[in-house]
Amino acid sequence: MLTITKKTELGLETFDTLIAGSWINAIDPTPDEIARLQAELGAPADFVTYPLDLDERARTEKEDGALLIILRVPHFHGAGADVPFSTVPLGIIVTDQYIATICKENTTVLRELRNGKVRALSTGKRNRFVLQLMLLIANQYLAHLREINRTTDQLEDQLQKSSRNREVLEMLKYQKSLVYFATGLKANELVLQRLQRSRMFEMYPEDEDLLEDALTETQQAIEMANISNNILAGMMDAFASIISNNLNAVMKFLASVTIVLSIPTIVSSLFGMNVGLPLQDHELAFGFVLLIAVTLMAGISFVFWKKDWF
Repeated sequence: MLTITKKTELGLETFDTLIAGSWINAIDPTPDEIARLQAELGAPADFVTYPLDLDERARTEKEDGALLIILRVPHFHGAGADVPFSTVPLGIIVTDQYIATICKENTTVLRELRNGKVRALSTGKRNRFVLQLMLLIANQYLAHLREINRTTDQLEDQLQKSSRNREVLEMLKYQKSLVYFATGLKANELVLQRLQRSRMFEMYPEDEDLLEDALTETQQAIEMANISNNILAGMMDAFASIISNNLNAVMKFLASVTIVLSIPTIVSSLFGMNVGLPLQDHELAFGFVLLIAVTLMAGISFVFWKKDWF
């Protein structure tokens, strides 16, 4: 899907043809759209195809007057996915007249950018547009990290009274997401630091501040992801032991119940033997046998209760 947008007095408007100062947003473009991008942007062909590789690393390249910035952006696959959150590459191509974003997935970052959620967004100010996008990416990481923390807190409450593995496996999914986030954020930090060292955005003080804010938010997200990952790893180890202890308690209870319930069988088997036994001719023999069985059951149950086996 290929959309061309430009900021006008009416806001972000969509056009069918390229206009100077417009923003081209390509989401999983078709071969025809890729060819169109390559022809109209005047950028190297690889600049358009690099971001479509889901394993592409974050970096910057400059060739033929065009600048390519690839960043790893967060992407939500759904709570039922094997990995609820991961990262995908987002390519940003900056030329003399246009700015283009290319991504394999329709991420939340691009949706919010397209829906005008970024204040004072101008497609004509290409450098500032890039910086606002970088800041939005960092903020999206932080938002998703807070969502992961809320979800793991709920799983923690469920694990405290569970003897199943399902909650632990769910937490493992979110731990994978944190690993993806930490890796993607670290790569983005290196790109931002490289852009800061190149002094690409020093023309306007506002741009320098935006770059500093984006770098600060990215570093904060890195720290938050690392802390959450360490806490989650320790929590999983602890709750794996708790689940094992809960299972041991259940097995101990079942074993105690089995022992208690086996007493009437032992007593009745003893008095059912074909030999001479006390009280065998007494009219209340059955009552005495029952009383012996109940007494033994009560005594053993009391011992087990004192030992906290029940």
